[in-house]
Amino acid sequence: MSSKIIDPAQAKSARQRAYWEKHASKYDVSTRLLSRPLPGMLARIAEAAEGADRVLEVAAGTGLVTPTLAQRAKTVVATDYAEGMLEQLRAKMTLKGVSNVHCEQADIYALRYEPQSFDLVVAANVLHLVPDLAGALSALLAMLKPGGTLIVPTFCHDETRVAWLVSRLLAIASFPGHRRFTTSRLTEEVRQSGIQVTRSETLPGLLPIGYVQGVLQRD
Repeated sequence: MSSKIIDPAQAKSARQRAYWEKHASKYDVSTRLLSRPLPGMLARIAEAAEGADRVLEVAAGTGLVTPTLAQRAKTVVATDYAEGMLEQLRAKMTLKGVSNVHCEQADIYALRYEPQSFDLVVAANVLHLVPDLAGALSALLAMLKPGGTLIVPTFCHDETRVAWLVSRLLAIASFPGHRRFTTSRLTEEVRQSGIQVTRSETLPGLLPIGYVQGVLQRD
């Protein structure tokens, strides 16, 4: 009798994907308690996306950020690795009559687009979830044109005592997080990846969002 050896990392990745597939239909409702920082985040993203020719959105989820990008940019490629999330996203774009967004399934570590082909890359509220942070940032930067902009607003679970407590409660509920940021730690990680950080702010809320934006310097 033979036994199959299961890679723990692959097993954990499969559980995480299953989590997002399962919760896709109720994701928008479940995030309402965390919505306080979102208007500020969207306003800053709208400002940065104004006039952009080609935008890549990674981990688009059900489309919290996507309509804002669509209003300001010429073309948006909105991706997520969970098909359940994409179903919600496509339905939302159809309902809103959005025609300049292409919804595609893609993993942050295996983006199949031409390197250096996007003016703006947005990955909102995902960096605390990825197992390999350096690898994720490297993959995002590879998509940017020199002089392009990266925006990575992220829930910062260690920013306040209340956020710390909420984060621990989410962990009990099997929320698939990998790390807990403060805005300063997030900013430093982005800076070390090779981005010149131009904006770093904490947007207050039950779980604050660290809004970090920067530019990929030209050679």
